[in-house]
Amino acid sequence: MDIVVVSDIHGDVENLLTYLDRIKELNSDVIVCPGDFTDVNAPKGFTQENIAELIVGELKALKLPVLVVPGNVDPKNITKLFDKEDVSLHGRGRIIEEYGFYGFGGAKTPFETNIEPSEEEIQAGLLAAYKEVERAKFKVQVTHSPPNGTSLDMVRSGIHVGSNAVRGFIEKHKPILAISAHIHEARGVDKINGTFLINSGRFPEGYIGLINAKNGVVVGKVLNLTE
Repeated sequence: MDIVVVSDIHGDVENLLTYLDRIKELNSDVIVCPGDFTDVNAPKGFTQENIAELIVGELKALKLPVLVVPGNVDPKNITKLFDKEDVSLHGRGRIIEEYGFYGFGGAKTPFETNIEPSEEEIQAGLLAAYKEVERAKFKVQVTHSPPNGTSLDMVRSGIHVGSNAVRGFIEKHKPILAISAHIHEARGVDKINGTFLINSGRFPEGYIGLINAKNGVVVGKVLNLTE
């Protein structure tokens, strides 16, 4: 299975449309977006909900399965849109072929943004989602918050700001792949034991994640479409 990850769009529809044309050439099987479709301030005449609906529509226009969780700055009611469009992994699971995708969105910050679940809520949400894919041969975890204590949750000051609940769930349930976002400058790949980790960075800057999963073996990288 070939997976494309696009994250942290933050309402940048113009660049989204430019780079989506490139994604059409990649012959992937699934598109995953781990959150922050919108930004706090929407363009004049639009709401965050309008922007989110437009972006989800553009992703679905690629005619591939689209799987998403909300980011911390997305509006609280964005999950209603995700449910309506049948793309949500927020506390939910989806099985595609042998792969069980499960997830939970939002992230804690110092800024009191829209969707900031507690560690206990993240744990409970991931568990509910995991139960829906437990029978799948291979598991893929999707969260907005990265796992704590990795290269993917380190801000410029060198402090780790990721979720202990996300990390703990990886360590206990051992998915083959864990996709996250949120910390733009920490894009890259890492591992926790046998789980491959990826944070693809900001899609409007041209960054995407490319992942191939075959027979439980995962390889992947962050690619800049502008290069």
